[in-house]
Amino acid sequence: MSMTDQTILTQEGYIKLQEELDYLKSTRRAEVSEHLKVARAFGDLSENAEYDAAKDEQRQLEERIVVIEQQLKNAQVIKNDASGEEDKVHLGSTVKVLDVEFNEEMTFTIVGTVEANPKKNKISNESPLGSLLLGARVGDELTVETPGSAVKYKVLEIVR
Repeated sequence: MSMTDQTILTQEGYIKLQEELDYLKSTRRAEVSEHLKVARAFGDLSENAEYDAAKDEQRQLEERIVVIEQQLKNAQVIKNDASGEEDKVHLGSTVKVLDVEFNEEMTFTIVGTVEANPKKNKISNESPLGSLLLGARVGDELTVETPGSAVKYKVLEIVR
């Protein structure tokens, strides 16, 4: 991700990132600092695995803080007010679809890539299904091409 990339977030996603940043800067920094202090007490730093591990932990923490700060700085918070186009799927929409082949209903929320979490049915607007759903209306049938097959979905409901 280049430093100028825009980060698309829902309001909920923005708040969660801000909370994670606050936690990392306060609680986690203090914990990592304490790990370093304890590891330093083991003596010779050139052969001190605990110290090396604590330094790695500190580096990873600081890298994550920089990434989150950049994402928040470049955030475009999406609103669910698709003025005039309430009948279409937009970023932030929750969509109920039917897997036509298996006659199985599924619900997805379309979010930016930073918030995507398939386990929570939050799919990226850049994923094959997410990108096809954008702009779709209730009743539309969409075919997602996957390696070796195609899956047909029917849009059942769009929830704001």
